[in-house]
Parts: sequence; C-alpha cells; structure tokens
Amino acid sequence: MSQRQSLRNVDVLGRPELAIRKGVRQHLIQLIKNHSHIVSPSRQLSVTSDPDDNMFIECADAARADYLITGNQKHFPSYWKSTKIITSREFVNITAPHLIR
Repeated sequence: MSQRQSLRNVDVLGRPELAIRKGVRQHLIQLIKNHSHIVSPSRQLSVTSDPDDNMFIECADAARADYLITGNQKHFPSYWKSTKIITSREFVNITAPHLIR
C-alpha cells in the first residue's frame, strides 16, 4: 500500500457515516497495512453492472477474499463465489464494533 493509498483510506475512514472515533483511524490504517497483500488477477471477469468495477471482483477472486467492501453495492452481486460483498459500515460492525461511536 502506498502513502497515497493510505491517505485515501484515512479519508474514507473519516467519513461521518462510518462514525469511527478520530483516535482509532490511524490504528485501523496500520492494521490494514500489516495484514494486506498484493494480488494479481489471472483472468478477466464480467460480473458487475459497471464494467469498471469488475477489477474489484477479479482481485477478490484472486485473493479468495472473505469480503469485498464497497460503498457502491448496487453494481455488485451479493456474493461472488465465497466472497460476500458488504459496505464499510457492515465490515466495521463485523470486525470491530467497539470502534463505533
């Protein structure tokens, strides 16, 4: 993850609808950095209603991800294989409900 990506993640985690306490955001970014890895999809998919969003399904597929987190669920199926497509709020509720105000 680049510094630029990290800044975008901080911006996303600061969105009011997530209601994540300000002091916790940096800890979340570090947690994401420590547990993320780069994947290279081996095939192109045509799954979403927006072709630009297919790359996210491709990455989730290559990573065999449990979750794909998006604020744009309308373009995605509910599941892709064993990957559940959820909102960032749902992810925080599942993984760290104590971080919500």
